[in-house]
Amino acid sequence: MALERAVVRLAALADLHYSKTSAGSLQPLFAQIAERADALLICGDLTDYGLPEEAELLARDLSVAKLPIVAVLGNHDYESGRADDVKQILMDAGVTILDGDSCEIHGIGFAGVKGFCGGFGSGTLGFWGEPAIKQFVQEALNEALKLETALARLRTEQRIAVLHYAPIQATVEGEPPAIYPWLGTSRLEEPFNRYPVNAIFHGHAHGGSVEGRTAGGIPVYNVSLALLQRAYPDLPPFRLFDIPVGERPAAAASPPLPGMHPARET
Repeated sequence: MALERAVVRLAALADLHYSKTSAGSLQPLFAQIAERADALLICGDLTDYGLPEEAELLARDLSVAKLPIVAVLGNHDYESGRADDVKQILMDAGVTILDGDSCEIHGIGFAGVKGFCGGFGSGTLGFWGEPAIKQFVQEALNEALKLETALARLRTEQRIAVLHYAPIQATVEGEPPAIYPWLGTSRLEEPFNRYPVNAIFHGHAHGGSVEGRTAGGIPVYNVSLALLQRAYPDLPPFRLFDIPVGERPAAAASPPLPGMHPARET
């Protein structure tokens, strides 16, 4: 019998910024995603001020999406010092929150971390000078180490990284150059040189660019909701990606769903 590669369809978006007035606002979008994808990635800034009340509203709206959800927290989720509460509320609702952790869903391995800022390439802030600078750089180093630890645990053929901050400059370009250092850091790219993945997803740079590649050629996708709304104004603000996993008996291909982002193999 002829065999074809089985495909898992991932949906990805970021920067939901759920506030106390967001109840129900994205519920139709989550329902649409559940109809079109096998799993959902949310790349940080799930809440607006990092409040438990915001997380509860988001958890309620996500309940319409009957599919696995993998997420990382973003900087907004830390604003009120209640990040642990936000994380627990969403985990209790069935969301897998990665913070230097890994998981496997539908045969795909996921590694995730929030990340941090610090700049790119030759402009990356160095570990030198005042203690405050060293502390700032150490935070970026810690996040990169957590990412590397998570990547090292993956054992699947297909591996996906989920971040909030950008690991490369290309996907923040479009933002004012003066704020590039606050949108990500090349330190997050370094672990992928030792533990490559099939694709990297992040958010945070609302005015950045939708795609780029690491120096090693790994595709990087900025899936910030605001960016997708601007880049694809006639489509719903999420991206779809087909990930081949395993094999199954060959069958006639299903027609594409209307209004769907073109799915991309990674």
